Amino acid sequence: MHAAGPPAVTPAAGPAAHRPPQRWEFPAIGTVWCIDTAAPLDAAARGAVAALIDAFDRDWSRFRPDSRVTRLAGGGTTGAALPDAVDMLDLFAAASAATDGAVNPLIGDALARRGYDAGYGFVDRGAEPAPAAWRDLLRWDDGILSLCAPATIDVGALGKGRLVDLVLAEVRRRVAGAVTVDASGDIAVTGGAERIALEHPYDPTRAIGVWEVTDAALCASATGRRAWPGADGAGLHHVLDARTGEPVRTIAATWALAADAMTADAVATTLFFEGGPRFAAERGAQWVRMTTDGRVEWSPGSTAELFL
Repeated sequence: MHAAGPPAVTPAAGPAAHRPPQRWEFPAIGTVWCIDTAAPLDAAARGAVAALIDAFDRDWSRFRPDSRVTRLAGGGTTGAALPDAVDMLDLFAAASAATDGAVNPLIGDALARRGYDAGYGFVDRGAEPAPAAWRDLLRWDDGILSLCAPATIDVGALGKGRLVDLVLAEVRRRVAGAVTVDASGDIAVTGGAERIALEHPYDPTRAIGVWEVTDAALCASATGRRAWPGADGAGLHHVLDARTGEPVRTIAATWALAADAMTADAVATTLFFEGGPRFAAERGAQWVRMTTDGRVEWSPGSTAELFL
């Protein structure tokens, strides 16, 4: 069984469980990946996956000094098209509109000020809103990014989901049969089924439920995963409201099921804010979330099996 949050794996009954999976685990982009396939991945396939992940990271990571978005942060243009820019930033625009600006791809500097910087310093220098008029500052015409003022892009609201989709497509081109790609809780399944535990945000030894995922993606987000003390003694975490630069205090964890991982990742992010449920419904996504006072909420028609 996979888990969303942290990974732990056993195939569910169904096509994916007809024979034991071949598992490849490896570190990349600061987390652990687990790819299960019906047939083993050869060296060429593994090399192609590693190259794909590195190329995405070189385009989009604000933690790398050589990335495209790092070089763009002072303003200007990327000069060449980024292949994922249109799909990701169009979805960002929809998420931003649904949440009244709480989701914003120019939140990188606000995250860095709170301590989640390129050096992982975790030193809080106070709240700073992201640029509210980000649509006027950032353009992505034909995938070529341009910024008319200094700002730092952070695609964490949906970027890992996008990368999971890309990896899944690459693996499917190279092996037949069932495939599961798990990037530490952002999970895509094709050709079979997986039962995925929904980890309790305050107790990693417990689950609040199980979701069976067939030919779909399940993504999770929790405020306890990347957390550190703030300057005022209160806890900080990586889910900031872009309008204020302050961390979300009402939602502890979210889970979203959608046809693809980028959509599921974006929905999981928007569920920390008002407008998230509507954003999910517009994209045919199911969801579950837990509030910081322990209440569990879920979408109409949710197929998650919850332990309430």
